Amino acid sequence: MSVVIALANQKGGVGKTTTTVSLAAALAARGLRILVVDADPQANATSAVGATKDDEGGLYEALVDERPLDDAVRATNIDGLSILPTTPALAGAEVELVSVMAREFRMKRALDALRPRFDLILVDCPPSLGLLTVNALAACDEVIIPVQCEYFALEGLSHLSHTIELVQRNLNPRLVIRGVVLTMFDARTNLSREVESEVRSHFPNTFNAVIPRSVRLAEAPSHGEPITVFDPTSTGARAYFDLGDELIAALRARDLIPASIAPSTALPAVVASTPTAVATVPATSHEVATIPQTPRDIVSQPQEQTHGA
Repeated sequence: MSVVIALANQKGGVGKTTTTVSLAAALAARGLRILVVDADPQANATSAVGATKDDEGGLYEALVDERPLDDAVRATNIDGLSILPTTPALAGAEVELVSVMAREFRMKRALDALRPRFDLILVDCPPSLGLLTVNALAACDEVIIPVQCEYFALEGLSHLSHTIELVQRNLNPRLVIRGVVLTMFDARTNLSREVESEVRSHFPNTFNAVIPRSVRLAEAPSHGEPITVFDPTSTGARAYFDLGDELIAALRARDLIPASIAPSTALPAVVASTPTAVATVPATSHEVATIPQTPRDIVSQPQEQTHGA
């Protein structure tokens, strides 16, 4: 049975789709069977792996008409990586599902049938806290939160934490935050360092790997390839290999993936991707995380009251 992980943040432009696709490719390179579910009507994850945006089939039909997804899954040019594509028609699902009974569980029922085929399923959520994101959070076991290294990202993190808390309480009590991923880090600015320090103080399960601001990362989607394929020796690719290894270690510690899965020595040597001298995150940082007691006040909340990991 696979692990389903949503990558969610209601703030747009934080590198969520890039992180979903690049992390998926890094995990596939380590020998895992990975499925990317494009749950964003913009369908950027679909094009980022070179897939086409078909007019029929996919997540829209599964949510609205409850069609099975077996035939909608497409293989990519990357060994071990598959994609469940979507189209802009998915935007209409939020309206069409308003009056449907148990509408929050449509995605869960669709993805449960695919679990036996994959080791991990990564769901790329839309940049909103609407019904599609709630469906994804109700369907998944864990959530990874990409956070851009800017001040407003802290406020967005507060709102998302509150939404996750509500989903835990009412729809999916097994849901946990696997970790926060810092993206678009610019080592030349004090702001990036300050945001990193603030996020780590409130979320000790923040991943050690930090995704840098990179031209090569921005270029990769135009070629229909993840950065780990487009330029595997770039700093962005190395950061995502680091992130994938951290996630593998955390999941192996909980016996959620085969113990035989390990970093491949055939891949480019990975160097430390965190460009700042921030205090080392404790070794237990990726144990199951809990939600801050008062997530609405995360920006001003004292450190010792913000987590219960």
